[in-house]
Amino acid sequence: MNLLPAHRRRAAAGRDVRSDRGQTAIEFVGTLPLILLTLALLWQAGLVCYAYILAGNAADKAVRAAAVAAGDPKAACERAVHEDVPGGWSAVVEACDGTGELVTVQVRVDVPLLFPGAFSVPMHATGEAKARNERRDAW
Repeated sequence: MNLLPAHRRRAAAGRDVRSDRGQTAIEFVGTLPLILLTLALLWQAGLVCYAYILAGNAADKAVRAAAVAAGDPKAACERAVHEDVPGGWSAVVEACDGTGELVTVQVRVDVPLLFPGAFSVPMHATGEAKARNERRDAW
């Protein structure tokens, strides 16, 4: 016993089953660029966040190195930043002031486009840190 109403049975009987073949493949091919673009944008957002994390951590390491350095605090800042930041990333110490009671360091990290070491977007992540100067000769 067929439980479908008569108008549904007639519509189902007259329809060609093969007319929907390939519909899923066509929809997938149509949405694939949007899916890939979304994944690339999420990856880039993750790189931006990671660049800020690297800049902050490099500034922390640099200010600690400058605060306890026996020699030139600027050289200690540069050395600490280049030891801390991974090789594919570009980092620059913008300011390293080791005179007075506080040591202040500002580090700029360039944000790469999709992969570190390739191209950079025109955006920079900046990290800043301050610490008490522990060198006796500074103040």
